[in-house]
Amino acid sequence: MALEANETGNLIGSDKVEGTAVYGADRNKIGSIERVMIDKKSGRVSYAVLSFGGFLGIGDDHYPLPWQSLKYDTSLGGYVTGVTEAQLKGAPHYGNDNTWNWSDPTRARAVNDYYGIAM
Repeated sequence: MALEANETGNLIGSDKVEGTAVYGADRNKIGSIERVMIDKKSGRVSYAVLSFGGFLGIGDDHYPLPWQSLKYDTSLGGYVTGVTEAQLKGAPHYGNDNTWNWSDPTRARAVNDYYGIAM
């Protein structure tokens, strides 16, 4: 049986989350989900990494968004966040050089503080 047939309204395969559009508070597309970061111990999704800027994936910056800050909108077929594009430009992010240290708790704190999400 194909994976799509097994998915329900509350479950989705990680491969389908990657590439999904993300819309800002004004419901305009601000980027797409590049990957999800899953906590190894709890199994919960902690962050969605938003790809934003650049052109055709070249020169994009990557913005970790706390998973709780995203809500799926069936009418848009993507995730909506309360963040505007202007707010996103000031958010913690990294470039294509992958210098983000996911094991650094100050990075996680900075992201969660920026979006007002308790750790």
